Amino acid sequence: MASSFRPMNRRTMLRGTLAAGAGVAFGQLLFSGTAQAYSWSRTLNQGDSGADVTELQIRVAGWAADSASHSRVSIDGDFGPGTAAAVRRFQAAYGLSVDGSVGPNTQAKLNSLEQSDGSTLHFNWSEFVNQSDGTFNGGKLSASQVKENVRRCMYKLEALRKKLGDKPITVNSGFRSIAHNAEIGGASDSMHLYGTAADLDVPGVANKTVYQKAETSGFSGLETYNTDHQHVDSRADLGRDWWWEDGTV
Repeated sequence: MASSFRPMNRRTMLRGTLAAGAGVAFGQLLFSGTAQAYSWSRTLNQGDSGADVTELQIRVAGWAADSASHSRVSIDGDFGPGTAAAVRRFQAAYGLSVDGSVGPNTQAKLNSLEQSDGSTLHFNWSEFVNQSDGTFNGGKLSASQVKENVRRCMYKLEALRKKLGDKPITVNSGFRSIAHNAEIGGASDSMHLYGTAADLDVPGVANKTVYQKAETSGFSGLETYNTDHQHVDSRADLGRDWWWEDGTV
């Protein structure tokens, strides 16, 4: 999917202040070298814990709710009720048995959404790199941390794409370096600097519809849909307050 650059207006300037003492937890990195399909070694059920649960949570994070809700799947390695509910929504969406148990069939579907380089089926790293130099360098976090945040964003976008009827999504802006963000007039603490944000275009779908589906997909930052693109981000994953500019929750 080709990336395109679009001049940014003031709506692309993200707001919010990092919560005091908030940290960023990063899960297993699949993008070092050539990634393979995740090696699930067991069937996962509510009550389980471990690195494989963390990976599961990353992959079903976009199935956080059935309707507009300040809900997100905690990426903590503990398979609780929120994770189980997200798994059931994922299973229903992909025509699997809806039992909340992550066995071979659900694991195979999860792996089918992963590309060999660690990106996802419908999104590529090239869509999210800094547009001035094509890397993940120069942001507010290390390049590896930014890339992990981008990977997590991709899985939420896979869910959003599915909810929009498998409509292709174009990413106009993903990660930005501090220098590039300043050049285009972005806010000094934009979510794009952390790799947690994306500005989207979905041809043939109204931004309001994209916004409303994003309200069910674990995105904690949503800019108004009355612009030429739809901004989504996961600021709550960085310890920030939720911010839905046109939300009713």
